[in-house]
Amino acid sequence: MDPEPYFWQVFLLHIFQPLTPVAIAELLGLLVLLLCSALASGAEVAYFSLSPGDKEKLAETGNNRSTSIQNLLRKPEKLLATILITNNFINIGVVILSSHLTNLLFNFQVMPDWTVLLIQVVLITFLLLLFGEILPKIYASRASLAFANFTVYPLQVAMRLFSPISHALIRSTSFFNRKLKKKQNISVEDLSDALELTKEDITENKSILKGIVTFGSIDAKEIMKPRVDVVAADTSFHFNKLKSLIVESGYSRIPVYEKTFDEIRGVLIIKDLLPHLDKEEFAWQNLLRSPFFVPETMKINDLLEEFRKKKRHLAIIIDEYGGFTGIVTLEDIIEEIVGEISDEKDTSEEELFHKINDQTYIFDAKIQLNDLYKILKTDGDIFQENRGESDSLAGLILEKKGEIPKKQEIIQIQNYSFEILAADNRKIKKVKLTINEE
Repeated sequence: MDPEPYFWQVFLLHIFQPLTPVAIAELLGLLVLLLCSALASGAEVAYFSLSPGDKEKLAETGNNRSTSIQNLLRKPEKLLATILITNNFINIGVVILSSHLTNLLFNFQVMPDWTVLLIQVVLITFLLLLFGEILPKIYASRASLAFANFTVYPLQVAMRLFSPISHALIRSTSFFNRKLKKKQNISVEDLSDALELTKEDITENKSILKGIVTFGSIDAKEIMKPRVDVVAADTSFHFNKLKSLIVESGYSRIPVYEKTFDEIRGVLIIKDLLPHLDKEEFAWQNLLRSPFFVPETMKINDLLEEFRKKKRHLAIIIDEYGGFTGIVTLEDIIEEIVGEISDEKDTSEEELFHKINDQTYIFDAKIQLNDLYKILKTDGDIFQENRGESDSLAGLILEKKGEIPKKQEIIQIQNYSFEILAADNRKIKKVKLTINEE
């Protein structure tokens, strides 16, 4: 007789104990609990991954199961709490029952100590994760609606059964959320720093995210079209002169003033004139809409909300003395998030400057200082003490000079020379910038 098979038979008889009716009952109970654990884990994924299309199907079907699923989804916090509580109770049952069952099936007294850990912890944990978590969640994610339909009635029973516990869990979770929210506020500076660490190959998305982050910190003054660049009409204009101004400007809305820009009387929406364009004489002043005045310091996120509430597209910006300083449109605000929205009337970046060489540029004086810094590849610190409240190149020169400079006059800021190429008695138009060696 071969001694090796005999050895293994004796060895296995010593390790395994006889299968008793109690062990069989516990084995069946363990399989049922694993099935329940699988249903609970799958239900968590199924219910919270239902697509809008799935929810529409439920509404169209209208049977008892569909109505019950819709009722459960109306209380997502209670549903999730019930699923988690149910799954935890089942898993506790699996651990307790599997520990007792392994003691009935194995003779641990003749086995090394590490085998107890291997069987009762590692093996049971593996089976629980595989059959009670991973596989059911994979299936539920692929057939969420079918899985939701299958588990709806057991979940209703569990929701009633564990209602007191789930209610207490929701209350305690809400309490901790309120406490933690106060300590988890992230500043705009933190978000900006985080964006700076992102990869350079997502420049466009990064720019939009930066716009969103800084949106609430930008004043209307920073994005407004300044007074000197605003196209406006005097209430005294003849109708033909007004039509010429509209055609020349190409704008859909223009402010209307009486005698001076500080006396804004309203806003003219060009489409209101369409039925009257063939007339020689027309009292167009009767079509004026009331002006929407906002202070320079209003944040653009608040201004956007006011635009939405009042259904406006243009705001008149005034200073602390009530004087007219510029206008902001809805497009200006949106551009702060998504970037430049170009149309046929916008001035392109190429028209705002012309590069002669690495040290010499020709700039339109209305170019924004932030755009100037980007072109020159500088952070702008060198101009900070001179810029004051100005946002444009013209404003920077005016702050430095104290008055409108004359043509060919040169203004020096450290190693930067600004030569005035074009100006009148109201504003600076063209500037030649030369960067001198330090």
